[in-house]
Amino acid sequence: MKNFISVHDVVSPSFGGDGKSIDALVQKALMCKANPFADKTLGAGKRMGLIFLNPSLRTRLSTQIAAENLGMQPIVFNVGSEGWTWEFEEEAIMSGTSVEHVKDAAPILGNYFDVLAIRTFPGLKIKEDDYSELFIKQFIKYAGVPVVSLESATLHPLQSLTDILTITECMQNSPLGNGRKPKIVLTWAPHIKPLPQCVANSFSQWINTWDKAEFVITHPQDYELDEQFTKGATITHNQEEALKDADFVYVKNWSTFSDYGKIYCNDPDWMLTEEKLKQTNNARIMHCLPVRRNIELSDEVLDSQHSIVTQQASNRVWAAQAVLSEILKSNG
Repeated sequence: MKNFISVHDVVSPSFGGDGKSIDALVQKALMCKANPFADKTLGAGKRMGLIFLNPSLRTRLSTQIAAENLGMQPIVFNVGSEGWTWEFEEEAIMSGTSVEHVKDAAPILGNYFDVLAIRTFPGLKIKEDDYSELFIKQFIKYAGVPVVSLESATLHPLQSLTDILTITECMQNSPLGNGRKPKIVLTWAPHIKPLPQCVANSFSQWINTWDKAEFVITHPQDYELDEQFTKGATITHNQEEALKDADFVYVKNWSTFSDYGKIYCNDPDWMLTEEKLKQTNNARIMHCLPVRRNIELSDEVLDSQHSIVTQQASNRVWAAQAVLSEILKSNG
């Protein structure tokens, strides 16, 4: 594994291809969880730069812990508050607010660190700019070291690996029986502001590639995601219909894709409640966090036995550790 920016970096012949590749990485994560320090010398003498262009809690801390468990030295750099403003456009005339070009910064960071992990958000203004993934691709182009996405303009692969790890763990502890696939529902939820499509895109991409679930996406009209990520899923505007017999329900807000970055609907009836869960198969409830309580999810659901959000967030460490372990092994 050279870089880790999407499921395509995992799906490879060396892992077995498609869903087998994801399962292999999930099993690695479970091994890390069972014995966190088994590979504590793997990253000895190596430094990891965690570059944040946006705020973070779980992603930042879990990746730091994962790196330290492998013997690496993680160093965090918050670009907005601690560094110069970066320019990412090629051949830019830097007469504006940007002070340093990524062509100059990335190679230097590549000399300082053995692995770079980068967190950036979309602007939600111009779809083509965000979906080009310019920021993270420029680092891959110029840094000369492996790059791990800590969330990009369109995807959040570490979160998605964590999600499948958590689902797998739950199914191992409480098998569904009859060898049936779990029914997994991704449901849109209200929010007070437009949010990126990253988590929803990424979850859809990984679940569809995993191909071990009945996958349903439900959202109001006009909230369709990019088809490159949702192809293979059943999509409905009827949340009640989608939730019927669900084993896992992933709750997430996202803004519009077609008319990019907008809020068309904020209907509170889309918030998940205990009443709605009665038609599920005693579903486990997932959310990537942070969550707006009683906007996206009700207190009664978040604080109930249905919620596995704490388990999900805790598993971020083991997903990150599995990925870093593979990158260290692949790149010496």
